[in-house]
Amino acid sequence: MKKFHSHGKLLLTGEYVVLDGATALALPTKLGQEMIVSETDEAVIDWKSTDHTGETWFEAVYNIADLSSPKAKVPEEEVSKMLFLTLFAAAKQSPELLTSGKGFRIISNTEFPRDWGLGTSSTLIANIARWLKIDAFRLLEETFGGSGYDVAVALEATPITFEKQGVENSILRTSYYPPFSDRLFFIHLNQKQNSRESIRHYREQDNSAVRSATEKISALTHSIITCTDLLEFELLIEVHENIISQLVGLPKVKTRLFSDYKGAVKSLGGWGGDFVLATGTEEDMQYFKNKGYHSIFPFSEIIL
Repeated sequence: MKKFHSHGKLLLTGEYVVLDGATALALPTKLGQEMIVSETDEAVIDWKSTDHTGETWFEAVYNIADLSSPKAKVPEEEVSKMLFLTLFAAAKQSPELLTSGKGFRIISNTEFPRDWGLGTSSTLIANIARWLKIDAFRLLEETFGGSGYDVAVALEATPITFEKQGVENSILRTSYYPPFSDRLFFIHLNQKQNSRESIRHYREQDNSAVRSATEKISALTHSIITCTDLLEFELLIEVHENIISQLVGLPKVKTRLFSDYKGAVKSLGGWGGDFVLATGTEEDMQYFKNKGYHSIFPFSEIIL
């Protein structure tokens, strides 16, 4: 039996423009996804996924022979389909998976609620890549797509700066634990984001606007990493919000939901759902609780 574990992520800077080469700061979360792999004698992959409560939410059995067959029938159900295609892509990088004659019983446990947006797909990709000793970024490219920052965090298990450079990625391990971390809180908005519309609007921007925003966000990322003053940090994330708001054609989350809050509020990742970052004190968090947001985590509680 082998165990693999990858951490979830929160994208502090660089949402959207990370797709076009902006330097982004991403932080690993304490919670992630564990995958337990046991060999069996039957040439199948017997897969079970459990949630943070231990309840099974998905089960499937795939014939290993189908993972190399172009005529294999792809499952219609979305989760089963994506897992099959992921295993199919992984098998192309790992021929021994197809020829060993062995099978595998796999239990994959997500340690956080799946609607939190902390990286169910990226931690899955990282765990499968670790298990089969294959290229996680190639696997991502052939399956879910995206910039790859989330997979990088899952693999590195440390704060990173991430910069997409053509087919290559610049991934630099860094440290991020600012002196005002006790004034940083992560709040879940209780709604799963659908960022297709904002990505569409972003993709409609002319190249010069995207290029300008990319340069500005990269500079902001480096300033945020070295910032030691809370007021300066709040100013930097406000500037960041203004730039992205203009690019994606959406109002800032503070304008939309928390206009009378005295601290700063920043979207994390795709706009419209999942987590936001808020500055303030423990007492200030009552403001969000009064509005019905009860999944509130201090920096030290959620960030690895």
